[in-house]
Amino acid sequence: MSPRPFERPATIALPQTPGLPAGASLEGLWLPARSAATLASSATSPAGDAFAESADVAAPASGIAGEARGGAIIAAPHPQMGGSMDSPVVTELGLAASDAGLVSLRFNWRGIGGSAGRPSGETADADADCLAALDFMRESVEGPLVACGYSWGALAVFRTCASAPRVKRLVLVAPPPAMLERAVFERSRRPMLIVAGDRDTYVPLEALEERLAGLERIELAILPGVDHFFMAGLAELGRRVRSWLAAGP
Repeated sequence: MSPRPFERPATIALPQTPGLPAGASLEGLWLPARSAATLASSATSPAGDAFAESADVAAPASGIAGEARGGAIIAAPHPQMGGSMDSPVVTELGLAASDAGLVSLRFNWRGIGGSAGRPSGETADADADCLAALDFMRESVEGPLVACGYSWGALAVFRTCASAPRVKRLVLVAPPPAMLERAVFERSRRPMLIVAGDRDTYVPLEALEERLAGLERIELAILPGVDHFFMAGLAELGRRVRSWLAAGP
């Protein structure tokens, strides 16, 4: 998939690791924070119809880093199951973060697209990739950071970013509840938005609600008629995430 307008390529350095060539990196795309003026312009242009509903979100940014409120990383689904930064859900999260005044970075796991290495289902590799993307944003953008992920990516940012310096909030989309350790929530105490569909067989709602019971600073949004792939709920997902991010620090 080609970059969307205003997206720019990002080369995310990976730490030297056995099995990776020297100078290995991940492929990424980052999107500037969209200013209120840009949003209004997009909403009134034929090419910007998709942003019409978000035109009332004000964000004080005009460039890649510029005057952005901060930054957001977006982690993709499982690399061995077709997961990449071109996922519609990952793209929607990046756009929502940009509309909320954050520079957003989506990236490919190792072995996917232009990223070095081989596709891996190991959590250690996912965590290393996620931390590399987080380091990239720490060096590139001032201000607070938000960690977002979808499915496998939601689990990766939960493990690596829930207590990471400068990460102030998390957005977890369709995280399998059995892999969400309650102790991580309790240590983190960061505000989190968790979004799932009521038809998602990978995210049983009863198990998810049980895992979150009694926790503070957690907002759970259940989208009706939506399964794990959000084919019927992508716009609503974007609205929920955009609104939650815009309302926060």
